[in-house]
Amino acid sequence: MTTKITYFETHDIRFPTSLTGDGTDAMNTDCDYSSAYVTIHTDSGLIGHGMTFTIGRGTDIVCHAIRELAGRLIGRDPESFFENMGKAWDWMCSDSQLRWIGPEKGVIHLATAAVNNALWDMFARARGKPLWKLIVDMTPEELVNATAFRYITDVLTREEALEMLEAKEAGKREREALVTKVGYPAYITSAGWLGYSDEKVSRLTKEALASGFNHFKMKVGADVKDDLRRGKMIRSIIDDPANYPSGFKDPSSPELAGKNAGPTGAVLMIDANQVWDVPQAIEYVTGLAEIKPWFIEEPTAPDDALGHAAIRRALKPYGIGVATGEHAHNRMVFKQLFQAEAIDVCQIDSCRLAGVSEVLSVLLMAAKFGVPVCPHAGGVGLCEYVIHLSVIDYVAISGTMERNVLEFADHLHEHFPYRCTMNERGRYNVPSNPKEGYSIEMYKESIAEFEWPNGSYWVGARGGKKLST
Repeated sequence: MTTKITYFETHDIRFPTSLTGDGTDAMNTDCDYSSAYVTIHTDSGLIGHGMTFTIGRGTDIVCHAIRELAGRLIGRDPESFFENMGKAWDWMCSDSQLRWIGPEKGVIHLATAAVNNALWDMFARARGKPLWKLIVDMTPEELVNATAFRYITDVLTREEALEMLEAKEAGKREREALVTKVGYPAYITSAGWLGYSDEKVSRLTKEALASGFNHFKMKVGADVKDDLRRGKMIRSIIDDPANYPSGFKDPSSPELAGKNAGPTGAVLMIDANQVWDVPQAIEYVTGLAEIKPWFIEEPTAPDDALGHAAIRRALKPYGIGVATGEHAHNRMVFKQLFQAEAIDVCQIDSCRLAGVSEVLSVLLMAAKFGVPVCPHAGGVGLCEYVIHLSVIDYVAISGTMERNVLEFADHLHEHFPYRCTMNERGRYNVPSNPKEGYSIEMYKESIAEFEWPNGSYWVGARGGKKLST
């Protein structure tokens, strides 16, 4: 009997993280971490969950766009999509009237991410596998067919991608066994938000060290003297051998080469969240060279490939790299960043790009250009998503995780039944539950509490007053 998609639900879910300063940086000063969330239902009981990340106001606009896109799925057999997820992705982006308000960027692209991710979640659940396992078990031909290639074939053809994947077939099972055993390398951001006090930054940094982390990121861009002071404070903690009772990493090891690792093998990264013009970025970051960051993340406008290239050239004599991608709104921006040799680190976002099929295209391009992928995950649900993507990259595409680190932020994981977890070495555990799909299902109780505007938390915050919707 054929299964049909019958209906969907959308939810505007907002968490009051602005009250505690979580997520604060030089550009985004009052973040309420939010989720534009969708669940797609079928007449067989099979479901798929998806979401895209926002920071408060505007989440309702994304939900409106999700409803327009998800409505096109009603009456369709999901297996007809699963046969070729690349074609399914092309079809999802093909409504000419909806495409016009992008194209392939902005609100409509965020909404496409939520719907495409929900479809992938449904696919993985239908096969009884976590998403990463679904994809690494694909043949090279199937993986190519799952990928979005339009507009990037001048740098990566389907034939080239197939050759790359076939070359990585050897050793794939060994890599899967290894990452499942030791976990995927991570860095921590949640110790370095700009709105935190020195005491809180110091305490969280020490806690992160005790949890096994040796890569740390701090937010910069508000005041260079204060950033230098904060950076020295963090360096004084992570570079102190006394804080490593069980020993520390060799800073000359291959995995730390070129990362400006300190004497304990600890690495510091800095993130400006797009706050500068190009000349400002160069001047400001050279002023922070003393704290020896591995890279500056998002130094300028996210779609300015040539600006990033200029910054990278100027900072190279200081040994400081450039990273971006969190707000790169589609695969074409990444294509240009790679072509212009503008970045040292590629930071995909699981729902700024329009879902798994577009992410796969960027992973393949990054592998071709030899740029390590360190995904963005500072936001609700993103850590749950991106561990799948990093495992896919390591096992099936790039074949390496030596220099890669996946962002971890310790916020809001309690709202997900299949929440991500870390091991004692500061690495992500690989998702293993055959029922979890893409790991983004949210507890119904969390939705009821934090749905905007009339979830129980928000009604309580207004003294019991509900708002009309």
